Amino acid sequence: MSEKNREGKRTAREKLAVEREKQKSADKRRRALIVGGAVVAVLGLAAVIGVVAANAGKDDDSEASGPVVAPSGAQGKDSLAIPVGKDSAKSTLTVWEDFRCPACKSFETAYRPVIHELTNAGELRAEYHLVTLIDGNMRGTGSRNAANAAACAQDAGKFPAYHDVLFDNQPSEVDDAYADNAKLIELAGKVDGLDTPAFRTCVEKGTHNGWVAKSHQAFNKGGFSGTPTVLFDGNNIYQDRTMTPAKLKQMVQEANKE
Repeated sequence: MSEKNREGKRTAREKLAVEREKQKSADKRRRALIVGGAVVAVLGLAAVIGVVAANAGKDDDSEASGPVVAPSGAQGKDSLAIPVGKDSAKSTLTVWEDFRCPACKSFETAYRPVIHELTNAGELRAEYHLVTLIDGNMRGTGSRNAANAAACAQDAGKFPAYHDVLFDNQPSEVDDAYADNAKLIELAGKVDGLDTPAFRTCVEKGTHNGWVAKSHQAFNKGGFSGTPTVLFDGNNIYQDRTMTPAKLKQMVQEANKE
């Protein structure tokens, strides 16, 4: 083989080696871009998940902003409790509820008869605090609008009856039916004397929306785990799995003997 042919083959091998190195470098850069893009995508997804988690269960206070107008007769700290029963009762049941909350309806179904019996007899005083937890979890304004309507009913001296009507007619948790003020006014027709121009105006204007928002803030600050939260003389009895309406009645009666 001539020297010229050897030189030609060597040059071709060198060129091939150079091209291979270029290809390796290109492949390395491409892999780096793919990995980098995947990392960015994962971080982006994590950021989105973080935002969703951070906002879960939070209410949109921007829609609930406005003056804090407590309903007539509201008591307690910042006038956030709607009382039912006689102030002279020795025992107090504090109930935090959301009108869209299925568990709250279950509590009402089971315990309402004995609570009515004890409050009517002057043996128990119930304090209701209204919460908008489901609005934050499921989105919507039904919890807030129903709570405002209940506060409007309190202005008219009809809170206990309207409170019961709202739970008796509670829509499914995913159905934000109580966001419709017309629905809330329609249900007021089930309570004698409640559907008045004053009540309608209060509901439609959201007179107590600011108060409802403040009540929900108090719930968050209280560190409660969910609704309903039921406290008997300060102790959380809803977490007691042995609790029954009969047991609650017994507790009230024993407390009244002291």
